[in-house]
Amino acid sequence: MDDKRFWDRYSKNYSALMRRSERMYLQIHKAIRPFLKRDMDVLELACGTGQLSVPLSPYVRAWEATDFSPEMVKQAKKQLHTSRLHFSVQDATKLPYGPESFDAVVISNALHIMPQPEKALSEAWRVLKPGGFLFAPTFVWGNGRWAGFRLWVMGLSGFHVYHRWNAGELMAYLSERKYAIIHHQLLGSKYAPLCCLIARKIPPESVQHSKTPGNAGQE
Repeated sequence: MDDKRFWDRYSKNYSALMRRSERMYLQIHKAIRPFLKRDMDVLELACGTGQLSVPLSPYVRAWEATDFSPEMVKQAKKQLHTSRLHFSVQDATKLPYGPESFDAVVISNALHIMPQPEKALSEAWRVLKPGGFLFAPTFVWGNGRWAGFRLWVMGLSGFHVYHRWNAGELMAYLSERKYAIIHHQLLGSKYAPLCCLIARKIPPESVQHSKTPGNAGQE
């Protein structure tokens, strides 16, 4: 079963399954909310059935929530939501939006299950305005027996985890793709930890311009 068919298949039960993680989503909400402003345009990739887009969209000007699964988007549209929120089917690796269109991009619990997350991160960078925010809460992994068992059980259901980063490896992965990490914290349990990662698009030329002989030694 390919990834799109897997998520289409589970779309009707996805919201119910995510209720088990309600506390964690509230923590993600709490981490992201202070960065949102009324004049912001936000793009969400891999929105699922709206676990973040529905509660956070009232705090911004416009929230474009996307997912590559048509059935996920169909279920998301059934949620009661503000007119600021719009759902659509999009491929995160080939976005139709113009350069520097959004003040923030959200990609929650998805990078580790993408075969080529670097393409999604490259597209996010392209559509972000300079200084824009990337909110990327992502499940991370340990090396113990329980982590291996968890992966095995997921595999039986057809759920594919392509990247098994720990928190440090995840941050390094984003840093290598030019994102400046400004905040991270571990949420959830020690058996299923999530790294709530917040970064910014700071173009290299901006970093260069900020360097002066007076502060170079403090970096």
